[in-house]
Amino acid sequence: MSGDNFPLVTYLGLRYLRRPLLAGGELRVDWDPAVLSRNVYPPGRRERALRIQVKGRPYTYAQKGGKRSHELARPGAGVLMRRSSWNNPRTLSGTCSGAPDALDISLAVVLEAVYTRNLSLPGALVSMPGRFLNRCNFL
Repeated sequence: MSGDNFPLVTYLGLRYLRRPLLAGGELRVDWDPAVLSRNVYPPGRRERALRIQVKGRPYTYAQKGGKRSHELARPGAGVLMRRSSWNNPRTLSGTCSGAPDALDISLAVVLEAVYTRNLSLPGALVSMPGRFLNRCNFL
């Protein structure tokens, strides 16, 4: 994503169902890499959220409500995004809280194009066999 007053935000990752995966993905803002981390095994959404450190700011990106809603939050600002459908959305809508800026909105929009199903407990369980097989390089 880029535009007037918006930073250039890109996400690269292995493709799954026409979207890049979170696992092994790379997020960049104005060509500077972001640090991504997450714990895939806890049962709670907050504990399983994607943690992002970029441009000196800490963010969390978590599923909110159903599998079509996600929230990107940092201290003092948040962007709640909603897809028209989970698999092949036609529209995205967002609601801002606090004092978000162009970086917050850019990150939220770009992350909506990433395969984030494994941020939920059912999605994490479904993706567990794939994570196991990805670690088995000897096969």
